[in-house]
Amino acid sequence: MTRGLSDTDGADLSFTQWPRLLQCNQTVLLLEMERCGERFIIDMNRVQPDDRCNLTHFIREYHVFSFCTEMNTERVGCFWPNPVVERFIISIHKHFFSNCSLERVLFADPPDDTLTLLILIPVFLTLAMVVLVVWCSKRSDILA
Repeated sequence: MTRGLSDTDGADLSFTQWPRLLQCNQTVLLLEMERCGERFIIDMNRVQPDDRCNLTHFIREYHVFSFCTEMNTERVGCFWPNPVVERFIISIHKHFFSNCSLERVLFADPPDDTLTLLILIPVFLTLAMVVLVVWCSKRSDILA
């Protein structure tokens, strides 16, 4: 029973050994990001320019690009995201998606009939609830 815990088994149970930690090499990281970007550019060139603002047309390519940046960042020993990766992703977005800004939606007031209805319904419901509460409270006095 004590054999599993004896020193003769050769198992090193000490926690004094530090795991090998990678240092973040930003030069290598930037090269890896460029490799991911080159692959993404090739994939995006297959997508029609008119479809580049619709995510459903290139979601797979964007997922592969995002996964590539994340895995290569961690493989190099850096955290993801970090400023180098963020700058690279922003440059990719500026290149492909700069014309995808949404048009501003101009809100307009509803027609007067609709507006009057939207105001009067809550007012009448509130009055009806007050009347119901008062009526029920007087009725409970009669029944008690």
